[in-house]
Amino acid sequence: MEVLTQEIQLKNTSIRLFIKREDLIHPFISGNKFRKLKYNLIQAKEENHSTLVTFGGAFSNHIAATAYAGKENGFKTIGIIRGEELESKIADNPTLLFARECGMKFVFVTRENYKIKDSSDFLSQLRYDFGDFYLIPEGGTNNQAIKGCEEILNDDDVKYDYVCCSVGTGGTISGIINKSIIEQNILGFPSLKGDFLQKDICKFATKQNWKLITDYHFGGYGKVSDELILFINVFFKKYKIPLDPIYTGKMVFGVIDLINKNYFPEDSKILLIHTGGIQGVQGMNNKLINKNLETIKFDV
Repeated sequence: MEVLTQEIQLKNTSIRLFIKREDLIHPFISGNKFRKLKYNLIQAKEENHSTLVTFGGAFSNHIAATAYAGKENGFKTIGIIRGEELESKIADNPTLLFARECGMKFVFVTRENYKIKDSSDFLSQLRYDFGDFYLIPEGGTNNQAIKGCEEILNDDDVKYDYVCCSVGTGGTISGIINKSIIEQNILGFPSLKGDFLQKDICKFATKQNWKLITDYHFGGYGKVSDELILFINVFFKKYKIPLDPIYTGKMVFGVIDLINKNYFPEDSKILLIHTGGIQGVQGMNNKLINKNLETIKFDV
């Protein structure tokens, strides 16, 4: 599969910046979600499963992608959704509405119960309620997902000194680390606060040529600021590349900020991985409108 890589023209620097458009892989299963689901779907079929069960929040890219992938590949899908209050708001939630239209059934749980979703008791109850199923973790990160994410980089990408990506559950960056050459520097930009991801990535990564840059989460998962929204709008107007506000937008903001702060050596070649997630923009805009804040605009 050939993926478009575009150069981002910078001024007043010898650094060259490129972005790999993984978001263009598929209209509904874009970016890292396509990579993470690929081998999970193959394994589910090999094990003769007919139902996929997974987890996610209100605007989860993974929930939307799993629902569509299940529909396209003949699986029933069940989404365990964080937040009981969302059950009465499906019609106002573009992500959940899309997933439901793809045939996904939902189980809405409290945030307290969601924290124990990986426990044996919780999973046993799910199997009692729904019978046998193939379990895909939150965010899709498992060994099959890592295998898929290792295919993000190809042989031509060895020319880059730095490879940068956003980090949610750690699966995407783990695959990139494993496929990278040891001379490359892999930088991850977490969208969540805290350093727990370090341990999660170490479970899967086979090299140590990586680092997490934790200064660009904008307050944590799902949090944005006027500065970030303005950046995403200006970036689109200038380069015609849409960025999502949860993951890739924060990463691209961070990389450009670091370039301006002379973090990277002169003549560095930097590759940004666009992991998709644009489906969540409509839901984020609805939240911004309710707060009378500036929205993300991809029609300018």
